[in-house]
Amino acid sequence: MPKRAHHNYTVYILTNKKLGVLYTGMTGGFDDRLLRHRLGEGSKFTKKYNASKLVYFEEFQYVNDAINREKQIKNWHRQWKINLIEKDNPDWDDLSGNWVL
Repeated sequence: MPKRAHHNYTVYILTNKKLGVLYTGMTGGFDDRLLRHRLGEGSKFTKKYNASKLVYFEEFQYVNDAINREKQIKNWHRQWKINLIEKDNPDWDDLSGNWVL
C-alpha cells in the first residue's frame, strides 16, 4: 500500500444486494481494502456472501474516531443500519465509483 501524506480512515458498509447481508468494516487504506473484498480476499464473510457493493461510508482523520464509529454501527440493530444507508443512498447504489479498482 502506498504511503499517504495524511491519515484517512474509512468506516464502510458493504452488501450483496438491496436489503441483503450487511458487512461493516473500517480501514486506513480504503481503495486497497475494497479491491480485496471484490477479489474475495477481504474477509471470509464478504467472500461467502459476495458482499462487495459499497452502499455507505464515512471518512475520519483520526483512527480512534473511526474505530469507535465502526463499533457503534456494528452494535446497532439491522434496521438502524438500513436507515443509515437509505438516508443518503435510498436506491442502494454502489458508491465505489469514486475509487479506482
